[in-house]
Order: sequence, then C-alpha cells, then structure tokens
Amino acid sequence: MLLCYITDRTPFPGNENERQRALLAKIAEAARCGVDFIQLREKDLPARELETLARAAYGIVHRLGTENREPATRLLINSRSDVAIACQADGVHLQSNDISPLEVRKIWAQTGHSANALMGVSCHSANDVARAASEEADFAVFAPVFEKQDSPQANPAGLEGLREACRQKIPVLALGGVTLNNARACLDAGAAGIAAIRLFQQNDIAEVVLSLRG
Repeated sequence: MLLCYITDRTPFPGNENERQRALLAKIAEAARCGVDFIQLREKDLPARELETLARAAYGIVHRLGTENREPATRLLINSRSDVAIACQADGVHLQSNDISPLEVRKIWAQTGHSANALMGVSCHSANDVARAASEEADFAVFAPVFEKQDSPQANPAGLEGLREACRQKIPVLALGGVTLNNARACLDAGAAGIAAIRLFQQNDIAEVVLSLRG
C-alpha cells in the first residue's frame, strides 16, 4: 500500500516559526515510519520561504532515508517545479490545471536535473487519470472519494468513481475523507494506496501506518 502524507502547517499552534518547526517534526515522523511520499503543500508561502522550508524538509527526509537504508521516503513539492529543482526534491505534485508531467520533465532535464523525477497529478475524474497516464505521470491522486469535513460542498466520487479511475494504467491514490475504517474499501476498489492530511497529521503516524499496512 502506497502512503502519501500531504502537509498543512496551518492547524499547528503558535507563530509561523513554531508552525514550521512542528511541521518539520511531523515530516521526520512520517519519514521514520516509512510513508512513501510527502507532498509539501504549503501553497500560501512566498517562493523564498517555501524554498527554505523545502530545503529543510529534504534534508530531514534524505538523512533519515540514508540512516534507515530502507526504500526511502520521497519528497514532492506541490506545483512549484522551480522550488523542487532548487531544493533537489525527488519530484513535484501537479494540480489538475498545471502544465503536464511531460513538460515538467523537459524543464528538469534542461536544468541539468534528472528527467526521471517523480511526478504525481491531482485528478478528479477518470478522464483526468487517463490524461495523467498519457502524459507519463508516475501516479494520480484521486479526490474527493468521500465527503471532506472542510469541504462539505465538494461532490464526492464515491467508491464507484474511484473504481472507474483505477481502471486506468497508472497507480491511483485515494484522497478525501479517507479514514482507517474505509481505507480497505478504497484498496478493494483498486486504489494503490491512500493520500491524506489529517489522518497522518492529527494522529501518531506509526500507529496509522501499522493499522493501514497490517
């Protein structure tokens, strides 16, 4: 089961510096527990601040991966390919209206970085997933599967929508209202894993990973 922790520092208490320190501690916890992907999704930060945070996050993830000698957690930067390249992240997670993974790979190659960087794409329909696959994304994050607490107006695709999306030739991670209770249903529908914010950020990640993979 692939696991992706999507970050959001805003619920942490304190000032901005304290929130960022708390987020970095959570990123370290996720990396220690073998979460496959960490998507740094701090969209409100200016580019310079995001790059500083991304460098710190990459340093943590890279160090823990080296120490553990396990399949390492990989750090993806949300949308900002320039920041991902600057901080030597493992790849980028693209929104559904971003440029294509193929174009991003060209940009990475032109800057002397690996054209094999990991590319994830946010998708909201089976057609989105099919397009992501045709544009050589490595995986899709399909959302929302279930109703989200903070976005009750969003129209959830449900398990049938997820099942249709998973028929495409690309790994699909389920996002949106996923809990320990319904994660198995997502896998039964064909998902390769799950992505979440609160599930990881508001709980002991070691316990969450054990429950999901056990």
